[in-house]
Amino acid sequence: MTLWILFALMTAAAAGAVLWPFGRKPRVVQGGSDRLVYQDQLREIARDHEAGLIGEAEAQSARIEISRRLLAAADSESSNSEALASRPAPQSHWGRRAAALSAVVLLPAIALGLYLRLGSPDIPGQSAFARVDTPLGRQSITSLVGQVEEHLAQNPNDGAGWEVLAPVYMRLGRFDAAVDARRKAIALIGDSATREADLGEALVAAANGVVTSEALTAFQRAIALDGREPKANYFLGLADEQAGRRDAAATKWRALLDSAPADAPWAGFVRAALARVTTASAAKSDNGPNGAQIAAADRPNEPQRSEMVRGMVQRLADRLHTGGGSVDDWLRLVQSYVVLGDRNKAKDAVTDAKRALSDHPDEIKRIDDLAKGFGLDG
Repeated sequence: MTLWILFALMTAAAAGAVLWPFGRKPRVVQGGSDRLVYQDQLREIARDHEAGLIGEAEAQSARIEISRRLLAAADSESSNSEALASRPAPQSHWGRRAAALSAVVLLPAIALGLYLRLGSPDIPGQSAFARVDTPLGRQSITSLVGQVEEHLAQNPNDGAGWEVLAPVYMRLGRFDAAVDARRKAIALIGDSATREADLGEALVAAANGVVTSEALTAFQRAIALDGREPKANYFLGLADEQAGRRDAAATKWRALLDSAPADAPWAGFVRAALARVTTASAAKSDNGPNGAQIAAADRPNEPQRSEMVRGMVQRLADRLHTGGGSVDDWLRLVQSYVVLGDRNKAKDAVTDAKRALSDHPDEIKRIDDLAKGFGLDG
């Protein structure tokens, strides 16, 4: 009974919504919501540019695109106003009554007939939690991305469009698509320190955080164009850290912080990375050797040091095989074997790591990416 009362109330509300316009005098509807949205986007771009989140080239491209949409919205608003002004006079009094009668009688009848034919009144209702499957914001972003992708499919030479789409791909976790978009933007618009650094960042993300040789080349190109490019300098330090050269990484990050603006939004992140490499001391634990110790193992005139480093690597391997460890520990073990020149043990470590991390596909992908980067997947 409660359900049918609810249906009656809904029908009355629908009929009221239909009848409401007949009781009002026609007036010209003023637009402008699109204009306000685009104006707010222009202000947001200005704020991001002032905060250093986007470069001048990206800000200028975004401003041009939004300005174009703003002009289109203004033209559409003007056209709508002219169309409304040229509408014929309201229909006669008899016509209003006929429309009102149709709304009150025909609308409920048609709705009820369709529900009884197509609906399922005997099936229990779905809970609100079950209906909230995907966040509305993500639905909206996905829809907008689809529209931009459709535009770029028809206009593949729109470099600004690829540049706008790339960071959205990054936020959605579509890293391979972001790499492709970054490359197309550079090919169509031209390279710059910021664009090369962004390409390198996308390549690192696609490799699950590993600075591959391709990413390293992109960062080096960025530094050649602008030696103070912050993102490139950070990732070059990260490449040093991943190769075991913690001192070199610390040197790069200290220099980056020394030249950073006082309000740089990324300064805290770099400080945390610097603290990580300066406090790590592999020589005082069994977490594996550092870069200097591994490099020293290749010196034929220091057999004792070589033996010490190999012993530390062996202790790390023993701990991982007996008690397990994190994916970072396994990555460190593989890297250590590669630097020591023992590729067979490196391949065995890759196999053991994938077996130990079999329940974590994301971590296995990091192992696979590292193995591919070192040529261990053959």
